[in-house]
Parts: sequence; structure tokens; C-alpha cells
Amino acid sequence: MKNVISRRGFLAKSATLGAGAYPAMLALNLLPAAPVHAFDLRPGSGQGKHVVILGGGLAGLTSAYELRKLGYRCTILEARERSGGRCWSVRGGATTAETTNLRQTAGFDKGLYFNAGPSRIPHHHLLTMHYCKELGVPLEVYNNVNEGSYYFAEGKGPLSNKKVRAREIHNDMRGYMNELLAKAVSQQQVDTALTAEDGAKVLEYLRAEGGLDIDKLYKASARRGYVEAPGAGNQAGKLTNPHRLADIVSSGLLDPDFYNVAEYTYELQMTMFQAVGGMDRIAQALERRVADCLKLGAQVTTIQNQPDGVKVIYTDQQGTHELGGDLCICTLPLPVLSNLSHNFSSDVSRAIDYVPYIQVGKIGLQFKRRFWEEDEQIYGGITHTNNELTQIFYPSYDYLSPKGILIGYYNFNEKAQRVGELTYAQREQLALQKGQLIHPQYPKEFEQSFSVSWHKQPYSLGGWALYSPEERQTIYQALLKPEHNVYFAGEHTTYLTAWMAGAFESARSTVAAVHNRLSAQRVVYPTVKNN
Repeated sequence: MKNVISRRGFLAKSATLGAGAYPAMLALNLLPAAPVHAFDLRPGSGQGKHVVILGGGLAGLTSAYELRKLGYRCTILEARERSGGRCWSVRGGATTAETTNLRQTAGFDKGLYFNAGPSRIPHHHLLTMHYCKELGVPLEVYNNVNEGSYYFAEGKGPLSNKKVRAREIHNDMRGYMNELLAKAVSQQQVDTALTAEDGAKVLEYLRAEGGLDIDKLYKASARRGYVEAPGAGNQAGKLTNPHRLADIVSSGLLDPDFYNVAEYTYELQMTMFQAVGGMDRIAQALERRVADCLKLGAQVTTIQNQPDGVKVIYTDQQGTHELGGDLCICTLPLPVLSNLSHNFSSDVSRAIDYVPYIQVGKIGLQFKRRFWEEDEQIYGGITHTNNELTQIFYPSYDYLSPKGILIGYYNFNEKAQRVGELTYAQREQLALQKGQLIHPQYPKEFEQSFSVSWHKQPYSLGGWALYSPEERQTIYQALLKPEHNVYFAGEHTTYLTAWMAGAFESARSTVAAVHNRLSAQRVVYPTVKNN
């Protein structure tokens, strides 16, 4: 009986087996399969084949993780001194140097962090959810939509240069738009092709949706908040008056900076999740499974297709090295790949050189106290502006704790380009100057910052790939098939650019293609469509 092992003991010991642990637990019915489309590739010995993987981000780590389950030997070359790529949570001690700025080191307090890269997981990104479950990464709800956050428009309108609660603008516009539509429907100015009875149902819906009175007019209601909150006894509460439609429009609050994308965009609809303790917990969990084949600080300089394989040249602290493999999976961002030496065809080279990546930046600001919660009752969510900040993100973790980090700006395109040209100190100054227009507590409560411009990060050179519909039909197609012995993977080879799901989906698709080639299987990915 001394050799009997408990279920708990098996789980603890099997965790040390790396890639083999999860299949073993599944086989013994000790762990339920995560809900995701099947990935039923027949495992084998790998036939002695060696796959070189360029890039240790999510796509590269996942490719190695899945290939090793199938028995292949892998080597991951990652230029950074950390894995995860753009999946990066900045904590105290984190460092980075940009193309136009020297090295900076984060001094955040222990336990505090902000996600410099991806920060949200949509509930319908099944493969991301699958890997979090398979890898044992706990999730928590990410509050992406908060009606208590603000709109702030710099300008000359009556509501400009004032912070306005999102709930006020949302409900006022919902009321005014439904009032206009209800009037048009009731006066038969809209060709609805409805019967009188059906038209009456539409009018009732518009009244309910817009908060209209019996005369189909929009009046203030509790939906948009109170000047004085209701309470005990005779304290009924005092309603605020609605903003005039003309004032909202002239103040710029209907401009693109304030479109209500968080409620309507498919990927941003609630419920959303985040990894407990930072999104890089996902990358770290993958790294633990493939740590023995991961080379950090290995900067690739050359990729060469050979008649019978690939040759990769890279440099590290010890010098220059040459690495051979049977196949290569290249997950490097295209702007980085564009600067490397290779012998790819003209179609592939054109795609690599042509695809633009978005310019994007974030800054994490640590404060002595969570004044946005204590003073303004903002718990998670996003404040929108039309200035360089674009968005302020409030943390969706550790509510009511003493200190906190909010994302002081999350900007894109031209705004991100302008801010990215600043020094770290100038970015901090800008974030504080513009931020205190919304939160006057900034100067008193601020402690320190850390900023990242992704288009200035040497091994990223951008946030994510951008394609027009026409480019999806032309240059994009060149990246979807192997270039002799080199396969391409990463969010830029999916329709899920900007999402971790893009990295995961591309990794699985590429692993399926590689295994098909080396094992003569004929599996089409995904093998089962999602509902």
C-alpha cells in the first residue's frame, strides 16, 4: 500500500511533468476538458523533427506547448529578457528601453501593476478561456462598462471643459433619439410597413427605451442620476435636469471620441475577464510548460529557407549563433520581421513590409489612495476624453485597497505618435496636467509613473496589425500559407488582431498545419466549429 498515490498527490506530482500533465489528467478523468472546439491531433514521437519558433509571445509559447504534446522538439528564440511579448503586466522592477528613450525601471509598490498590453478577455473568446482553464490561470470580472465614469471634452461648448458622468450623456441621448423616433412613427413619417397594432408596440418600446412620458417627451429620470441622493425618512432625492441636445452636440460630446463603443462592439460587450494578478500570468503559465526550450535574450538577425529545412542566425550575450531546424514558425511582429535578413519570396516580402501596425501608448500612474473610488464612486470602467489622454482606465481589481494604479492615458494613432515622441518625464507631466482637469486630486495623491509606447518598443514596433478589406484579400493571404519551410503565426495572421485570442488561434492553426505536414494527417483547423 505504500505505493498508493492520492488524487491530490497525483495532481501535485503531475504538475511537474510540464506538457504531459494536462493530457495525463484528462486521460484519467481527473480534470474536465475546457469548453472549446476540439483539437484532436494524433500524438506521435515527433519523428525526431525539430521546429524553431521565433518569438516568445503568446503565439510562440502556445505553438511550442502544443507541438511538444505531439512529441516534437522545439526551440523558442525570444529577443527580450522576458517571455510574453505584448502580453506584459508592469510591476515594480519592470524595465524597458524604447527606440528613442533610455531604459526606465518601474518603482510601483508590491502587489500593484497595470497591463501595458492586453487587459481584457471577451467572454466569447473560447480559446483564451480554454487556455486559462487548462493552465490553471484564475480569472476575475473586468469592469469594462461603467456609467459612473466621465466624458470630458475640451472645447468651447456649454458642457466643454467639464467632467460629465457617462450615464448623463447616454440617457439624455437615448431619450432624445427615442423621442424623435417616436414622434416620427406616431405621425407615420417612417415607412415601417407595420400594422397599427404593431406600430403601437413599437411606440411603447420607444417610450420604455428612452424613458419618455405619456406624451412621448423625454424628461429627467433617476436613470441619469441625482443632485441629492435619496435616503432615509423624507429624503426622496433630487433629480438632475437633462442636458440640452444642442449643448451636447456643440460641446463635441457626440464626436467619435465619445462613441459608445464599449456597449455595442462585439468584443467589448460584458461579461469581460482578466487574469488575477495581471495578464502576464497567462504567459508565465505557458513559459513554465516550455521553459527548457526557451532562449531569452536571443535576437534573430537572419532567417533562411534551406532545401531540407531552415537556418536561423541569432545573437545573444555570448555572441552569434546558427540554429538549424526542420521547420520554422515565425511569430515576430511584421515591422520587426521587416528589418531581418531573409530569402522569402516577393509576395511574402511585400506583405511583411507593407502591413502597418497601430501606434499606441499607455501610462500607469500610482496614487497614494484610490480617490476615484473614495471620492467619486468609480469602480473600474473607462473615462473618455477628446484630448491626448483619449481614455483613462480605472483598475478592476483590489477594490477599496489603500493604493492603486490607473491607466492615465490609452491613446492611438496620431495622439499616440505625438505622445510617444516625448520623454518619460514629459509623458508623465502631460498625463498629470490633462488628468487633473478631470481629477483635481492628481497633484496631491500622485506618486510615480511608467509609460509604454508600443511603436517605440524595439521588438514590437507597434500595437497590432491593421488591414483594409482589400488587403485581407491580397497581401494578407501571402501570410496564411507556408513560405517553403517557414510558417507564420501571430495575431496578424487572424481576424482577431489586437486580441490574445488571435495569438492562440494562429498558434493552433499553425500547429495543425505543421503536424499535418510532418505526420501526413489531414486535419482542417478548427476541427469543430464554435456555437
